[in-house]
Amino acid sequence: MSALSDPGERLALTLTQGGMQRMTARVLSALLFTERDTLTAGEIAESLTISSGSVSTALKSLTTVGLIEKVPAPGSRREHFRFREGAWATLMSEQNQLVKVMREAAEQGIASTGEDSPAGRRLAEMRDFYDYLWRELPALIDRWRAQK
Repeated sequence: MSALSDPGERLALTLTQGGMQRMTARVLSALLFTERDTLTAGEIAESLTISSGSVSTALKSLTTVGLIEKVPAPGSRREHFRFREGAWATLMSEQNQLVKVMREAAEQGIASTGEDSPAGRRLAEMRDFYDYLWRELPALIDRWRAQK
């Protein structure tokens, strides 16, 4: 297995610019761009020439958010990982909690500033936006899953 291709590195950079930790983004790209069904942590570390600790941390993070999964590999004692089927919809489903937290933060801000103040009006727009996402995101994800 070779290191990430240019498109893989570009994707990792894009994910990093979007807020993902650099090594997590590179590990995710490795799992997305591999031609193999699964990879071990050691194979990822060797391919990306990064420490096993960095890979372990990234794998835990990616597993926690539901983008990747551990899979059994008959005849192997090492853990194998793969990009999870339906991972993007799962990730967006998990974002509902973030939407809820952001909406609550806006509500708390409005309570302290008053809705008729300049800050309150900005916070009301924030609350309204996250209310909209809260209502629309589940249906959007359901439509995506249904058309697949």
